[in-house]
Amino acid sequence: MRIRRLAAEERPTTSFPLQAYAFEASPMAPGRVEEFREYLPYNAGNLSLVVEEDGETVAAASAIPMRQNLRGRVLPMAGVAGVVTHPLARRRGHVRALLHQVLDEMRDEGHQLTALHPFRASFYERFGYVGLPRPRTVTFSPADLGPLLRAELPGEVTWERIGAGYPTWRAFTERCLHERHGFAIFPDFRAVGLRDRDDRWLLTATIGGSTAGAVTYRIDDHGGELIADDLLAADPYARALLLQFFARHVDQVERIRIRLPADELPELWLTDLAVHVEARVSRPGSPAPMARLLSLDALTGLPAGAGRVRVELVGDRWLAGTHLLDGATGRLELLPAAAGPGVPTATLTAAGLSALAYGVLDPADVDIRGLGDVPADAAAELRRLLPRELPYLFADF
Repeated sequence: MRIRRLAAEERPTTSFPLQAYAFEASPMAPGRVEEFREYLPYNAGNLSLVVEEDGETVAAASAIPMRQNLRGRVLPMAGVAGVVTHPLARRRGHVRALLHQVLDEMRDEGHQLTALHPFRASFYERFGYVGLPRPRTVTFSPADLGPLLRAELPGEVTWERIGAGYPTWRAFTERCLHERHGFAIFPDFRAVGLRDRDDRWLLTATIGGSTAGAVTYRIDDHGGELIADDLLAADPYARALLLQFFARHVDQVERIRIRLPADELPELWLTDLAVHVEARVSRPGSPAPMARLLSLDALTGLPAGAGRVRVELVGDRWLAGTHLLDGATGRLELLPAAAGPGVPTATLTAAGLSALAYGVLDPADVDIRGLGDVPADAAAELRRLLPRELPYLFADF
């Protein structure tokens, strides 16, 4: 067995066919390999590794160089994708070896965070990953949006194909990246695929001369569904402007389906709005995303409360040692582990620390789930340092 880095032009005959077998209808249609070549520009900057045995590709994994907001800091993030193994080579440790190599190389290149969609969450938890909230899908009738047609709202909407409006969309997602915890976006070489496919409408809300909301969508058929991707809105007025436009489709579609972050409450948008809200997590088809810290540098300078706790990190390839976390200045500092008496101590796995940094678990949950040993006094300090905060990953990779 050997692991080697792929050149982009090798992927249509090596990693892409394995990914097609794992994630698409199979056997793949004749000519699919030629279609793979159209994807190459959108993978040009990825790190792609394969495992070879006797010259045959038996496993593959890639990492996309992305950026993610962690509690207000935008950091380099490795989006792990395309993790696959030949069906005759599974359960032989190839994925484990690939992940070690991929994350080693991405960490060496300065990526402090990593995220992925797992084939099995428990497998990746052993690599230090922790679950993030899955976006919600809300479905309702456009007729229930009728009251918005009578509302006088500040601002206006613009409607165009995504191919034409892509610069506006990209600029607004950049704004969201800097304003929203957990938000992540693709690098330019990958993101432009949305523009080039040009298979969505783009609706933007402008208030006070600046973009305050945006959503891409398509309509599957007359009398069918208006299917919207992530609805991004800076405030309730922007959201209402976008929904007001959708209300005008009452005689065109039966249903509207929109993807929303986990902290959105569509049942409170309007009186008498009948909604179905779903966050379906299943294996293997619909996993929730996962993420982890790759470097302790990601913690330095995060907004923090006035807590102080000693943390011993155990069982991880990339995060180790004993560290003093201090938030006395309002920003998290990592200080030498030696400290005076009375400083509480917690023992954490990488998944446990990542859960606290991303704000998805309470320290008691970390203890209950076996992601660390967190005594009550240490839990109290960790709650002050890193309070709960729901991340919104956004990027679908």
